[in-house]
Amino acid sequence: MGFKSNTQDSVRMFKSDFLESLSKVHWSVPLLVWVPVIFYSGWHSIFTFSVSISNFIIYFVAGVFFWTFAEYFLHRFVFHWTPKGKWGERIHFIFHGVHHDYPNDAKRLVMPPSLGIPLAAFFYVSFELALGRQGALAFFPGFMVGYLFYDLTHFALHHVNFKSNFWKKLKQHHMTHHYNDSSRGFGVSSALWDKIIGTDFVKKS
Repeated sequence: MGFKSNTQDSVRMFKSDFLESLSKVHWSVPLLVWVPVIFYSGWHSIFTFSVSISNFIIYFVAGVFFWTFAEYFLHRFVFHWTPKGKWGERIHFIFHGVHHDYPNDAKRLVMPPSLGIPLAAFFYVSFELALGRQGALAFFPGFMVGYLFYDLTHFALHHVNFKSNFWKKLKQHHMTHHYNDSSRGFGVSSALWDKIIGTDFVKKS
């Protein structure tokens, strides 16, 4: 399993103070960055491109659902992929390994804008190529709401003691990924795709 801190300790990743500052973020920052983008995109789709409310809702819900798959795919195949060599290990550590070594570091639990903005731009351009601007502007807000739910859920799973059975089960799912078997349990805001694809944890009889 390797080293794993059970405290809220952090670790310095970069010699440069500027790069180090880009790697840490308060949990509220994604809300400040993306909520205005979500509202602007939705407003633009309805009032500039005349997307009907019913069609907007369909696109929006589809965007939320697509996020659940993107979350699973990114976590499993991007964040847990370790390229060969020292540089590969270093890249993996920066993107996700640091979180597994210091899972309760409060400043590295949500995605910093330095990574989130390029990723969001990539996805938006992909959506526009696939759906056209009209469809992308309605689909993107749902996708980003799904992302924000994931980001805030991820923070809460590490720092909130839940009373609800739903949240307790979700927290157990994620903590098992961290502390027992990191080759399974890639869903964070939902275990849906783990169950569909077969990477959920095997329940002991």
